[in-house]
Amino acid sequence: MKKTAALLLTLILAACASQPPGEPDNICSIFAEKDKWYKKARKSYRRWGTPIPVLMAFTHQESGYKAKAKPPRKKILGFIPGRRPASAFGFAQAVDETWKQYKKATGRRGADRDDFEDAMDFVGWYNDQSHRKNGIAKSDARNLYYAYHEGHGGFKKGSYRSKKWLVDVAAKVASRAANYQTQLNRCEKKLQRNWFLWLFS
Repeated sequence: MKKTAALLLTLILAACASQPPGEPDNICSIFAEKDKWYKKARKSYRRWGTPIPVLMAFTHQESGYKAKAKPPRKKILGFIPGRRPASAFGFAQAVDETWKQYKKATGRRGADRDDFEDAMDFVGWYNDQSHRKNGIAKSDARNLYYAYHEGHGGFKKGSYRSKKWLVDVAAKVASRAANYQTQLNRCEKKLQRNWFLWLFS
């Protein structure tokens, strides 16, 4: 009986932990609800240099903070579920091939796309590659997102310029990153204090 209750509690806690945050447009609320996410996002920032608001804006856009997000299936004849358009999966919507490159390049062989810390590290790593290959500033959310979506070669060719929908999405990502930054300026000291206390508790 005790084992059953313990298992049930574990499953409930796991389900709650995997739920997207209740206020996804407020970075302070996100980090208050998901109390380990700030530390994990900060770890990626310190390793790769992409500011936390940019990392979080990417994740919001790509998955809505859903751990196991996948692209919607295409419809055959308007109602029959078909194949998914890409192998994208997880918080950062990384496709299979790019995820393999990331694991090989970083040595993080056990990284999982549905793990928030791994996803944060991936986005930081990819943006670092965009900076090295295309000279994009790590705070430039708009152009980093173009490269994230189109690939480094596609960005260099300017393939995004002919895609108005992508231009609009990148503008939304940049706007959200700026809003997140303003919000984070108001609560980061408290988050850092809580993180420091947690570290030594």
